[in-house]
Amino acid sequence: MKTCHQFDIVRAEYEREIGFMLAHSKRHEGRPSAKSSAKQAASTKQRMARALNSHIGRCPECG
Repeated sequence: MKTCHQFDIVRAEYEREIGFMLAHSKRHEGRPSAKSSAKQAASTKQRMARALNSHIGRCPECG
């Protein structure tokens, strides 16, 4: 599937944020903050999927 520049930007921002959360979770393994960060990363993945699906539905170049 060919996607537009804006799609790539949105995906990269979400993936960067998820990467930070997962790295924090690994660094602080066993602490409550690690568990919280892992849960936030999972919910951010869901938000990313919703945002990208919404983008594809609206964008004439992607959809």
